[in-house]
Amino acid sequence: MLYSLNEQQCRNLEVSTRKEWVLPNGIGGYAMGTASGINTRRYHGQLIAATTPPTGRMVLLAAVDAFIQSGQHPLGISANQYPGAIYPEGFHYLREFSVGKAACWRYRATGLELCKRLYVHPGVNAVTIEYENTGKSPYMLTLRPLVSHKSHHGEFHEDSGYPDHLSLPEGQTIVQHQGVELHIRHQGANRLPVHGWYYRFEHQRELERGLPARDDLFCPCELTYRLEPGEKAVLVASTDPRIAAAEIPHEEPSHEYRISAMLKDAAGKFFVRSHERSTIIAGYPWFTDWGRDTMISLPGLCIHTGRIAEAKEILRSYASQMRQGLIPNRFVEVGEEPDYNTVDATLWFANAIYKTLLAEWDEPFAREMFTVLRDVHHWHREGTLYGIHVDKRDGLLAQGEPGTQLTWMDAKVGEWVVTPRHGKPVEINGLWINLLRILEWLCEKLTDENAHKFSLEAEQAAASFEEKFWHPVRGHYLDTVDPTDASLRPNQVLAMALPFSPVNPEHARLALKVVGRELLTPYGLRTLGPNEPGYRGKFSGSLAELDAAYHQGTVWPWLIGSYATAMVRYCDDRAEAKRVLRNAKEMLCEYGLGGIAEVYDGDEPQSPGACPWQAWSVGEILRAWTEDVQGE
Repeated sequence: MLYSLNEQQCRNLEVSTRKEWVLPNGIGGYAMGTASGINTRRYHGQLIAATTPPTGRMVLLAAVDAFIQSGQHPLGISANQYPGAIYPEGFHYLREFSVGKAACWRYRATGLELCKRLYVHPGVNAVTIEYENTGKSPYMLTLRPLVSHKSHHGEFHEDSGYPDHLSLPEGQTIVQHQGVELHIRHQGANRLPVHGWYYRFEHQRELERGLPARDDLFCPCELTYRLEPGEKAVLVASTDPRIAAAEIPHEEPSHEYRISAMLKDAAGKFFVRSHERSTIIAGYPWFTDWGRDTMISLPGLCIHTGRIAEAKEILRSYASQMRQGLIPNRFVEVGEEPDYNTVDATLWFANAIYKTLLAEWDEPFAREMFTVLRDVHHWHREGTLYGIHVDKRDGLLAQGEPGTQLTWMDAKVGEWVVTPRHGKPVEINGLWINLLRILEWLCEKLTDENAHKFSLEAEQAAASFEEKFWHPVRGHYLDTVDPTDASLRPNQVLAMALPFSPVNPEHARLALKVVGRELLTPYGLRTLGPNEPGYRGKFSGSLAELDAAYHQGTVWPWLIGSYATAMVRYCDDRAEAKRVLRNAKEMLCEYGLGGIAEVYDGDEPQSPGACPWQAWSVGEILRAWTEDVQGE
């Protein structure tokens, strides 16, 4: 799928620096940047290697400064932002940008033409970059690789001890630091072994987040080529000296892309395979694999793209890491223990198992997962970490301890838990009842005698759910009970959309009217009603301000999937489901090209924000489009 910007968009910095692209390598590494060529995030670079796949992401090749020259004065076609200045100003000469399987920039300046293409090698930490003279006149091309060895979360500044070792064998430059080697192959180049520091590269998106926003970069050499028309200069940057240049695929744009095809293409970015496991990356650039995000995303990303085998592999991987009936909330860097601070990831895990088996029945896998889910049931009934336990009086699931945030609304600023939701949240209990019904279903499928036991538990909890959560005066479901929170939030819609939802259909229809009036926007559902205390309509400012607004009115696109499902199920309104989902076509083009943002502002004009490529945004919209619009 090819996404492109025309000349007018390319030369408008407000547009071209806001349009970002990413090319993942399938093991956790990636290349990422903007259409303009300016690195606006600390995460941007042309080779970000996963040194301990799928984690240990390190920015190795941050950028390549490029100049072309046919007369006395070289013209810079690359672009960097420094404090108060942009240099070079290559965006002035940029005529077209496109990204699909590769990223491509087309430049024209004073009669000279050049095409830069960047391709990420699948399955390894390597990138091929080629510069082709696409014009009719020869010229000199000068390239200056700008390198670092930094965590993609971190900063990089001049260090007299960097690098540990620099070697210059013929046709290759090797920069080694702290055991990680960057190999830059440059056959045919005239290399000048000059090296030194470039200072104070500025990252605009980090400035906006109130974070340190400046890096220094190291240039190990200068490379020059004479390019006749049609000739190419090729660089290969990798962590493995054996990797040769790849043949970069060429794609032709299409005048018409279907939403389902665009979403399925976007889904492919999130799959990662390492020596230990297969998994789903929650989002690019800064997330790794999160249990909750993975399980919510899995039905859309796996089942509706034909990746059933991968779904089962991912589910087995998480099951193997279960502790006291909980799957990890987050896999962390190598050498650290996974985090288990989640009440809903394991319940979404059960839902993903059911969806996978429903798509393709596999009795050995079903028996394997049945054993796992019975263990989940035992620990939740008897009580597990973080105060998660079933209240035997009403059969509902309670959770929460001081200082913890266990649901998906998990923002925390210092010691302040912004939306603690302690007690019995509405979607958590929808998921708990859903789990009980899944266990009942598995008992029936596997002829296990315990079906009646799970059925009785589900009936008790479902009766308590309607009795406690429905608020006839407000006309919607409470967000939590014991203690009560009557705030208008979208979590009730999650409970409505589950396969075994406990909601009363008549109540659901009434609540959906309120949700549609107060929470629905073209880009998803607001996380808090605009008339509720504490509502924040803009997702902007420092990191602390962003966290404070994260679930206090900010719109999340992934929620629109459940809303569409609920509209079809309770209102028989497939046309409305199609209407609210079809905006995904615009969303796939306006922030992270070929992805859907993590969030949007609650108030108009609604700008996208946070993570540009969010797995559950794509996964849930793809699931709902396939199941509820196309009826597959």
